[in-house]
Amino acid sequence: MSEPVISVEHVVKSVSDSTGTLDILRDIHFQVPRGQTLAIVGASGSGKSTLLSIMAGLDTPTRGTVKIDGQDLFALDEDARAALRAQKLGFVFQSFQLLGHLTALENVMLPLELAGRKDARKAATEMLGRVGLGERLGHYPKVLSGGEQQRVALARAFVVHPSVLLADEPTGSLDYATGETVMELMFALNREQGTTLVLVTHDQGIASRCERRITIEAGKASG
Repeated sequence: MSEPVISVEHVVKSVSDSTGTLDILRDIHFQVPRGQTLAIVGASGSGKSTLLSIMAGLDTPTRGTVKIDGQDLFALDEDARAALRAQKLGFVFQSFQLLGHLTALENVMLPLELAGRKDARKAATEMLGRVGLGERLGHYPKVLSGGEQQRVALARAFVVHPSVLLADEPTGSLDYATGETVMELMFALNREQGTTLVLVTHDQGIASRCERRITIEAGKASG
């Protein structure tokens, strides 16, 4: 059996303040095979977004670790973790996280340029065409609708052909119809590229479209 692309190993996340210690995540342990689509579901404040941040190496666990393609994220320093993210991970956020001073094309070109790709403009142009924004290349985020901004974010995430796509409430800022369109596109791109998709959502309809579901409740995982 091939090694899982993601291995979450007994992750604990606790925070302390003057009132004591709060356990946000309690001994989370699971593996994600390559190419699987996984939904992490739970109520607001359940810790699912914290778990996703730890899986990306953007937050550190109190105990435990995460391995991406067998590499222990927390055995790396911050620079090495950032390099691994750039090489293997794509991200889609609820708030889009586009850079306002860059056009749609420049936002999608950015990860390619950081990776030293000489064909950044061509690849970004093609990917924006794939998400239906071929006529919006020169537009800045402020003149794009929420759905268009999230499609730019999808293009930016998939243009590098990541091993893993991490999506945090990707339709949370969108109306239902726009959200449905964005999710159709995300799943289509995921199939085309064979990406491993980990999706945080409170929407049971979206979660049901994934092959597997993990529920976070009171800091514990089931499923």
